[in-house]
Amino acid sequence: MKHVFIIGSKGIPASYGGFESFVDALVTGKKSEEIKYHVACMGDEDREGEYNGAHTFTLRVPQIGPAKAVWYDIAAYRYCLSYIKKHNISSPIIYILACRIGPFVGALNSKMRKLGGKVYVNPDGHEWLRAKWNKAIRRYWRFSEKLMVKNADLLICDSKNIEKYIRDTYRAYKPNTCFIAYGAEVPEETNDRETENKYADWCKEKGIEEKEYYLIVGRFVPENNYETMIKEFMKSKTTKNLAIVTNVEENEFYRNLKEKTGFDRDERIKFVGTVYDKELLSAIRRGAFAYIHGHEVGGTNPSLLEALASTDLNILLDVGFNREVGENAAVYFDKTAGNLASVIENADLLGESEIADYGARARKRISEAYSVDYINDSYEKVFLS
Repeated sequence: MKHVFIIGSKGIPASYGGFESFVDALVTGKKSEEIKYHVACMGDEDREGEYNGAHTFTLRVPQIGPAKAVWYDIAAYRYCLSYIKKHNISSPIIYILACRIGPFVGALNSKMRKLGGKVYVNPDGHEWLRAKWNKAIRRYWRFSEKLMVKNADLLICDSKNIEKYIRDTYRAYKPNTCFIAYGAEVPEETNDRETENKYADWCKEKGIEEKEYYLIVGRFVPENNYETMIKEFMKSKTTKNLAIVTNVEENEFYRNLKEKTGFDRDERIKFVGTVYDKELLSAIRRGAFAYIHGHEVGGTNPSLLEALASTDLNILLDVGFNREVGENAAVYFDKTAGNLASVIENADLLGESEIADYGARARKRISEAYSVDYINDSYEKVFLS
């Protein structure tokens, strides 16, 4: 039996978030009886549990600001070491999601290897480029990433662009890498009356109509280019709405964005809050005229995969990560003034057959390269090799 300990996500079952959705799908879709997953979860109290055959261990994490995630990963790693030793587990794997604990990982890995185990790391995206962090935290992230790469037995990159970056930047360490993306499923056509009614009620509540809105889904952070997308949408002459599904908080970023764009004076711009109901969110994606994706930092983004699986017309920021996923199944924009506004106006002129063709290519892209089955199979081969 191969025991795989996964730390770094907030836990399962997933409610929101890329890592959480990935871990949930990996555990739920497990095929091999030779693998046992153990998943760290963040919570209000220490406890153990079971979820779809996986052993879960929840750790109570103190509210200590940005250091909270570092504390959590270290505590989870120590728990794994204790569990492995207590149960005399042979050849275990600890799979760490993101590069938060670089300064501490050398000593922890030394203990892991004494137990006969290996340490795999998902380096995630360029966390040190995220605008939400101050300069000191960004320096920490960069330094931590370096040490995580140096000390890992294997780096599993969710994007070919990230894998290339790791190999080029840390060539001196001769990193052992492989590429496995995230997965998504093309929703089956169903006549689920309950979901249809939920979607109809949601549209009525938010003041929008099916196929009469552009859609944005993602965390409300600067590096997702909300300023560019909103400004450009406001410049466009489209009569459609812009529905923004996000965890908006009236914080400094929100206030600055409102001041710079004046979006509150444009009736087409609608912040509609978060949607945690997966079936409803899928219906919202299907019902959109087009999805706009402005993510610039990171690897393969689960929200993009879900959009390609559900929305016919997808308009993506033209960076390597997005182009790698979308290929010829999407339309692209850049951040030069007027570019996205022009793309939106041209999208409004597309015929139904042209839009349907984009949708068919997008679903084919997901089915061939990003299906959950394919991704899970790839992981199981790596864990068992």
